[in-house]
Amino acid sequence: MDSLKKTTSPPKVYLEIVGKLREMIEEDGLQPGDKIPSERELSERLTVGRSSVREALRALELLGLIETRRGEGTFIRDFQEHRLVELLGTFFLQDEKVISDLAETKIMIELDCLRLLALSSTDQALKDFKQWAETAQFTDEMFFDHAARTNPNKLMERIWRVVNSYAGCSDAGQTVNGKESYLELIDFLLCRDIDKAIIVYKQKVRKLSNGE
Repeated sequence: MDSLKKTTSPPKVYLEIVGKLREMIEEDGLQPGDKIPSERELSERLTVGRSSVREALRALELLGLIETRRGEGTFIRDFQEHRLVELLGTFFLQDEKVISDLAETKIMIELDCLRLLALSSTDQALKDFKQWAETAQFTDEMFFDHAARTNPNKLMERIWRVVNSYAGCSDAGQTVNGKESYLELIDFLLCRDIDKAIIVYKQKVRKLSNGE
């Protein structure tokens, strides 16, 4: 029993600091390319030791989320430059079954995203979405990225981004359509008619056989 207690340790301090750093970045509105405070400033602001801050920063740098420039400081990296997802995709997206499962999963997530938009989004959020679609030149990926961001469920947005990142490594489920179908889809979301919105999605946007 004593040996079991010894192996059960509390979460590492640096993991908590990573969470605090993320909150700080969001609160300060920092963007890719922006400089983050020094170790000393972070230690004072987060009221933790500098060694713990250093460990947290090292973890973020290993993940490719920040970079240290000698003589300049530490900066937030552009997420688009972080190619881990793409690199992983080149290894396992060679299997046709995996590619098929990926396309199916992406469709399931997009359908749930549409349902949440119809059920939970405000009228103004959907009107803004439609105005963007009417004036912007967008691809299918851009449309659903905007839909995911409009969705009040932020976890759903993150899940879609991850799955879409993998889908980007293959041609699974990619279809180019005219803007009319997308606008019709938003109209039904505005009317809170999820059934008709899903029909448009399946038949006109994704062109699924028999709308299934």
